[in-house]
Amino acid sequence: MSINPDYFSAAIRYCDRCQLVKPDRCHHCSVCDKCILKMDHHCPWVNNCVGFSNYKFFLLFLAYSLLYCLFIVATDLQYFIKFWTNGLPDTQAKFHIMFLFFAAAMFSVSLSSLFGYHCWLVCKNRSTLEAFRSPVFRHGTDKNGFSLGISKNLREVFGDEKKYWSLPIFTSLGDGCSFPTCLVNQDPEQASTPSGTNVATKSVDNHQFPAKPLRESQSHLLTNTESWTESSCNEEKGKVGMSNPALTIEKET
Repeated sequence: MSINPDYFSAAIRYCDRCQLVKPDRCHHCSVCDKCILKMDHHCPWVNNCVGFSNYKFFLLFLAYSLLYCLFIVATDLQYFIKFWTNGLPDTQAKFHIMFLFFAAAMFSVSLSSLFGYHCWLVCKNRSTLEAFRSPVFRHGTDKNGFSLGISKNLREVFGDEKKYWSLPIFTSLGDGCSFPTCLVNQDPEQASTPSGTNVATKSVDNHQFPAKPLRESQSHLLTNTESWTESSCNEEKGKVGMSNPALTIEKET
């Protein structure tokens, strides 16, 4: 794998195949032959990439399929028991009952595992690609760099209105190009005041990071939470950790 050294010097990420700038958490899919915002994976079952625009629909697809398989198992169980106890008439229908039960049971196990894994990813605010390869920030790799807490992570995918969470309606927050980040590690060279509080200083590449955690954002996701206030100048500088210009991810081959 060849890695562009500019990625580790805060350079703008660029896709050589699409000839376009790649936003944070965006990857090029070799199957779809285009860049996908917040790409999770390419799913052969839906013949499409799972990303920012359809991740909620993919989760609902798994949930609906799992519930359907569990419903079949529950309703077919009594006939399956009669099959093994020779309580059914000796016809070809009993073999259909056996096949239906085993197929629904196997799909239930596989779907429950896949759905549980993606629920864990949502709670951690990660994609499948980021779970295997942590995103790289200016302060280093951080697998929890985008995590804002379970509640905010869920709302980033499903939206603020809980009544729409179970409906196939697009309610995800954000634009798919920029994401709020978790707290940014402090610069190791950052000095401390005599009272023990840290002050904001410039990093080696002349970007300033506030001493407080960058958990607040200008995005719709965090507008209902308490936010710490600074002067108008520091407020503009605080956007550095939220728009993620420092995020760098290895270039795909």
